[in-house]
Amino acid sequence: MRRTIGILLVLALAVGGVATWRYDLVDRWLGRDQPSPGADPNTVAPPEGLELPPVTVPSPVADVLLPGALNVSAVRKVLTPYLGDPDLGPHVLAAVAPLDPADGRPVLIGSGTAVPASTTKVVTSAAALLALGPDHTFETTVVRAGKGRIVLVGGGDPFLARGPVAADEEALYPVRADVADLAARTAASLRERGVRRVTLGYDASLFTGPSASPQWEPDYVPDGVVSPITSLWVDEGRPDTGFGRVADPALDAAQTFAAALAEQGITVTAAPAPATAAAGSPTIARVTSAPLAQIVERVLQTSDNEASEVLLRHVGLRAVDDASFAGGRRGVAQVLGEAGVDLTADTLYDGSGLSRRNRLTPRTLLAVLQLATSRPRLGAVVSGLPVSAFNGSLADRFSEVAAPARGRVRAKTGTLTGVSSMAGFTTDATGRPMLFVLMADRVAKPDETDAEVALDFAAAALAACLCGVE
Repeated sequence: MRRTIGILLVLALAVGGVATWRYDLVDRWLGRDQPSPGADPNTVAPPEGLELPPVTVPSPVADVLLPGALNVSAVRKVLTPYLGDPDLGPHVLAAVAPLDPADGRPVLIGSGTAVPASTTKVVTSAAALLALGPDHTFETTVVRAGKGRIVLVGGGDPFLARGPVAADEEALYPVRADVADLAARTAASLRERGVRRVTLGYDASLFTGPSASPQWEPDYVPDGVVSPITSLWVDEGRPDTGFGRVADPALDAAQTFAAALAEQGITVTAAPAPATAAAGSPTIARVTSAPLAQIVERVLQTSDNEASEVLLRHVGLRAVDDASFAGGRRGVAQVLGEAGVDLTADTLYDGSGLSRRNRLTPRTLLAVLQLATSRPRLGAVVSGLPVSAFNGSLADRFSEVAAPARGRVRAKTGTLTGVSSMAGFTTDATGRPMLFVLMADRVAKPDETDAEVALDFAAAALAACLCGVE
């Protein structure tokens, strides 16, 4: 009994102490005035005996970036030793420029065009943001197509998933719509109507033309280098195992959706079949992608080939009403041309840079980067660029020898057999920002890794130089 009373006394004291602290009872009993919770902290007098310094405006977190022209001779001097590295091969192009074109012309080394590889994704991403806007989203829907018949309609969501992404998986950003969720919403809608059995069609007609670029190597799709490009897929056309690519991504998505419906108690009475949803068909359920800005960030961080090609199709659809590879090419040229970037000297056959027939001038890539750094609408192009020695395709780049550039370069890499490129920005030793493009497209196969190191050194030299006009 005494033990029980002791425990109760301890608990009572503990609760009383918490209440005293929580409700400021001591201050109230002692008559201490308490400020209103909404009072400006600057107007509240400190306790007696405490001396506080006056409130001042803090200094900026970072130094203000220095505008102005670049010292042409200084830029050439720091780059020449690295761009002359024999590991880069006989065809090396480079360009360096200030953020603002009004601050001077770019410093160009070499002339002509080169194979851009995945730096093409910078161009595609900028065009997509210009054409659609950073807040644009993509919907995957299910519509009614008659009694007991529904159609799964692909809206070109590049990251539509099979099911919720597990918490321990890397690909948590951006949040992804998934067909398991879509099936649950569809089943709920069908049950409200007393429907338990349906036939299922699937509509992937949003994109037109071939699903593989005629300008790709013929073994890319058969060997699983890239998926066939379609407006309806799950996990970018990868099977449930995550390895390789499926032969028909739209059919695979429909089969996955049918299985998810079955788990929700809805019977699909026949194998899913291709269909075309009639205009104005009533929507039963839908799921929505992340905003385009987040998709672009992911595309650039991971150099996602499939998602880049989907974005190319959307640019073509919006700009020239043609969601094919050819339409995407024309759409990119039109959208960027209207923004002041002239692509007449360039040749692009795809959105990812997989085509070895693509050709870009360093000046074009600089112009796109200058556009991205000057327009908030294109901010995701800048924020999506990998950071040297930290993340994305630059996580394992920039060795200790190139340490001056660690964390000070943001750039998109480009890699194909015999091709190594990099396009992005850095700041020199004084904090002056610079855009740069480095391209080598005749690299001998044994030298490919060494060629990447040579480009890392070149970018590191820019980060360590005094390249501004004093």
